[in-house]
Amino acid sequence: MRILVTNDDGITAPGLQVAEEIATEIAGPDGEVWIAAPAFEQSGVSHAISFTSPIKVEQLSDRRFAIAGTPADCVIVAVHDLMKDNLPDLVLSGVNRGHNIAEDAVYSGTVGGAIEAALQRLPAIALSQYFRRPAASDAPDPDLFSAARNLGVDAVRRLLATEWTPDLFYNVNFPPVPAADAKGFRFAHQGRRTSGAFGAARRASPAGRAYFWLDHRIDNRSAGDGADSKLCADGYVTAVPMRADYTDYVVLQKLENAGADE
Repeated sequence: MRILVTNDDGITAPGLQVAEEIATEIAGPDGEVWIAAPAFEQSGVSHAISFTSPIKVEQLSDRRFAIAGTPADCVIVAVHDLMKDNLPDLVLSGVNRGHNIAEDAVYSGTVGGAIEAALQRLPAIALSQYFRRPAASDAPDPDLFSAARNLGVDAVRRLLATEWTPDLFYNVNFPPVPAADAKGFRFAHQGRRTSGAFGAARRASPAGRAYFWLDHRIDNRSAGDGADSKLCADGYVTAVPMRADYTDYVVLQKLENAGADE
């Protein structure tokens, strides 16, 4: 199997190494793992592309490229140039440093990389590692990516065994616990927190001017039963099947039926 790995945390991010380990195991001894990742961090860019500026590509080693663009750029460049003669069988995006559950998926560059792969008709999985905000009394965690590192291969193999259709991709999140404490694997729907995903926190500069930091909300259990955010917070590996098609088919059907009655 030939696997392309990208991310949004950048080519030097520790989560990329975890994704590469997962990909190497999945690809097998006769497979190939290609890395096409942003040269710099691209967190929060969603599915943005560098449509109005050139994209610099630097080859770091065999099948490893640092790309001065977004995760979606990385996938496009890999598919249409770097790997055009032998396209990947699978695209993995991540492992992101932090969860991409509930509304986070809309903003996520990690998910954006998987969306672009799906639009290119390639099976794709976004991988993210949920971290808890540690208390002052907590001992340092020796491996923040423990769940992803140890459970990632099983999660990917489970998804590869499902029926894939065009445009489908999966958003996988690993729980904020050591792998040994994870409760299992669950398919889920994308949650909606009651507080939303982000707020704006006002600050004052030394000169008295106002500026803002975006404040990430963390009320993940408020999304309710069956939601990725609640299940992942409760210790499960979650997988949400997604598509880039934004059409609300329930509303569309109602509108079409109403039009047919007139």
